[in-house]
Amino acid sequence: MQDKEKDLSDDAVLQDKMTIDKVYELGYLLVPTIDETELPVIYGNLKDLVISLGGDVVTDEMPKTIGLAYSMQKVIANVRNKFNTAYFGWIKFTMAGDKVLELKKRLDLDPNFIRFLILKTVKENTIASKRFIRGDSSYRKTNTKKNETESTPINK
Repeated sequence: MQDKEKDLSDDAVLQDKMTIDKVYELGYLLVPTIDETELPVIYGNLKDLVISLGGDVVTDEMPKTIGLAYSMQKVIANVRNKFNTAYFGWIKFTMAGDKVLELKKRLDLDPNFIRFLILKTVKENTIASKRFIRGDSSYRKTNTKKNETESTPINK
């Protein structure tokens, strides 16, 4: 009887581990035809979508206009559109793995997104900060300027 209880508790632990939320980052490009006044609404809708699927927003950044390295195409209402600029934004969130697929399906159907990428990541900030590196004094170049008081005679 104790073995059965132990097996049931092991199964419960495994099931809990499977439902542990993982950290993901969504980077996206929005079409530049969106009006500046509509941008916060679309941004808010994206955050609401993540939350409605059981996600928890860790950090995020409001989309900003950027120039693209190459022109990208998006078919909207049977018309092929080319874009040289876009709104770039990102959001870091925690979510169950099966819900991420649902998020991907919903973003695929949204005509405001040119492209997006969902990556597994960590909660900590991974942007490298500038560090001061203290150099060794033996490797420094010495200044070899001549003293200005010493002068060479001028040949007339």
